[in-house]
Amino acid sequence: MLKAILFDLDDTLIDWGDFSEDWETIERPRLLGVYGYLSQFGAPRGTFEEFVKLFFRHSREAWNNARNTHVAPHLVKILTAASQDMGYAPSQWQVEECLDAYDWQAVPFVKVFPDVPEALALFRHHGLRTGIITNAFQPMKLRDIELQQHGLMQYFPECRFSAADLGYLKPHPSVFNKALATLGILPHEAVFVGDNPTADIGGAQGVGMKAIMRVLTKKRSFAGGLIVPDAEIYSFADIPSILDDWYPDWRKG
Repeated sequence: MLKAILFDLDDTLIDWGDFSEDWETIERPRLLGVYGYLSQFGAPRGTFEEFVKLFFRHSREAWNNARNTHVAPHLVKILTAASQDMGYAPSQWQVEECLDAYDWQAVPFVKVFPDVPEALALFRHHGLRTGIITNAFQPMKLRDIELQQHGLMQYFPECRFSAADLGYLKPHPSVFNKALATLGILPHEAVFVGDNPTADIGGAQGVGMKAIMRVLTKKRSFAGGLIVPDAEIYSFADIPSILDDWYPDWRKG
């Protein structure tokens, strides 16, 4: 029996296809807020530009390490490392206040795929529980801001996880197992939908879940054919018929 559908977030629920800015453009105003917040604890050792360079250096190091270990980069740890380089001890500042100063918001030109809300409403209407697992380096409380601004929070009341908070990136099995445990279900009672063949499809299948691939033209390769999704979709409107084949009784009544 199908009890839940879990989703990736970026390029599965929200579309980054029109985003053309470099990431530094997005981060600079956030980092300026953090730099100002830290400055109240004494003069920094360097300029704002130096702080930006430190942040991106520590970010690159964290993501490079993640490629080999699947240990998830974490925004707070990166900010902590950069602030220490600027002469601030972690004991001087509060994490929540720092994140408030960071002031994360939905990214310009990133929008919800138009096929998503209607499908999510259908799944919830028929009693399926829904969840999100994203390979983000921001804590989920920041990604929740985006979900609110995109009008998606109502569909995910109980299961939303960022890799940063879980400690590991997909495809690490602990990430998927944590979501399943939160919902109190077994792998065969859930389906995962994502756009990344290795992280989403291979990861979900590795713990025993069926996995549906949202196919984006720019990401059509399935890891050289080594990872084969249980189904492929170009629109969320295709998911109900797939579920009808796999779980004929998933719809209430």
